[in-house]
Amino acid sequence: MTQVQAYRDSRELTARVPRHNRGYSLVELIIAVVVSLILTAIAVPAVGSVVRNYRLQGAVANATWAVQSTRYQALMAGYPYQVVFTKASSQYQVQDLPTGATTYANVGTAIPLSGSTITLNQDTTLRFSPNGSVSAPTGALTFTITYNGSTKNVTVSTYGNVKVTP
Repeated sequence: MTQVQAYRDSRELTARVPRHNRGYSLVELIIAVVVSLILTAIAVPAVGSVVRNYRLQGAVANATWAVQSTRYQALMAGYPYQVVFTKASSQYQVQDLPTGATTYANVGTAIPLSGSTITLNQDTTLRFSPNGSVSAPTGALTFTITYNGSTKNVTVSTYGNVKVTP
């Protein structure tokens, strides 16, 4: 057989394969779908865990910011400020006591700790004096933030340092 004859034979064989037989078989497609469903089933719980942790961390960051910024306001203004964390609404409210005032007044509106349904373990009021010291006339210097069973403890030192522990 010559090279020309071999070339013609190979061309005839490929020409005989109909176009509709090219592509993937139904079995191959089903296997691909089953594998992708298994991988998705494995990934969904992991993604849910990451989202829960992210939401809890966001609420803790908001609480930490509220504590630190309220302390800064007391230092800069030269009169007492306090931040009130409310268990029932999971919000905080900054209040001040300017010179000559007899009661604390709200500064702005109450702010939610998170867009998600987080919970606080107690009502807590942290009072900041102009020298930077902190006291807790309501609750304690430690409170707990919970989201879907995950918790973080927020501890404020008597001089406003914030420590977060699991």
